[in-house]
Amino acid sequence: MSTFALKNVRISGVVTAVPKRVISNVDDCPPNQANERGRLIRNIGIQNRRILRDWECFSDLAFKASEEIIKSLDWHRDEIDAFIVVTQSPDYLLPSTAIILQDRLGLSKKTIAFDINLGCSGYAFGIHVLGSMIAAGSIKKAILVIGDKSATIKSPLFSDAASATALEFDMNASPIYFDLNSDGSGFKAIYKPVGGHREPYGPQHSVPSRGDDGVLSWPDELVLDGPGIMNFSITVIPPAVMNLLNSADVKKDEVDYFFFHQANKMINETIRKKLELEIEKTPSSLLNFGNTSGASIPLTMTLQLSQQKEGLEQSKKTLCFGFGVGLSWGGFIADLSEAVFPPILEF
Repeated sequence: MSTFALKNVRISGVVTAVPKRVISNVDDCPPNQANERGRLIRNIGIQNRRILRDWECFSDLAFKASEEIIKSLDWHRDEIDAFIVVTQSPDYLLPSTAIILQDRLGLSKKTIAFDINLGCSGYAFGIHVLGSMIAAGSIKKAILVIGDKSATIKSPLFSDAASATALEFDMNASPIYFDLNSDGSGFKAIYKPVGGHREPYGPQHSVPSRGDDGVLSWPDELVLDGPGIMNFSITVIPPAVMNLLNSADVKKDEVDYFFFHQANKMINETIRKKLELEIEKTPSSLLNFGNTSGASIPLTMTLQLSQQKEGLEQSKKTLCFGFGVGLSWGGFIADLSEAVFPPILEF
């Protein structure tokens, strides 16, 4: 496991944006699947999801979240030195979505802008990449955007969201501790086999097949190995969280909140119980927002911390941990006492 500590970096604020359009996993499914969906909801813990309209992109949500974080912190656009986007839902195969948004947001041409191709684990990786640039002293203020357009009517799991996190140089900031890991031997647990150079799109990929459950699927759809993902999540993540705590010399009861990637209720509850964490310390956004890929951690943070009453001291020690596609997993411990968390934006 790879552990790191960054100094002189402060998380200044987080803004999360979701579509206004709500899909119910019960009401918006075929009538003959209603009973099955009811049982599924009890297992995965997802009742409602958010979905973009067909002509909208992830970058449209990212734009709204970025605009709001700049406004909330009263930052001048020409002082934003770096703008990084973590997504697997780019506008185009090239150029990077970050560069398109850099222009759309009116940021300086001197702003460093690039994409990182990661999903559910991407928040910790993105914070570390951007934080390392700040800690090196080369940049002072920067924004990390993360999220995906992954919701479909058919799938009961995924939801659309984008989150923007502002980071800046601060010599008095508490260290941010990281644990980041990768295991490419498990890449087929979560992957899209069609559409890349290994297997380009062809006429044969336009013909759907019907599974044993009677549901049509297309060859270019996301492949999920449910049992493999479950086994990976519940066996690898708890010891990785403990390694992060130990490397930071932080005890579990010293952490105010544990924000995990919102995979599904079964996985998250198993991780919580293995780590012997109180329910109150492990907020969830699954019920009404579903699995929002890389944005699930900042979305859950926004949902929880934006509700704190004015004048109440903000959470200090917060542990965030994501896991998924790659396979990859990683987390960080940070002091969020000075960060702002405006309410969730609906777009």
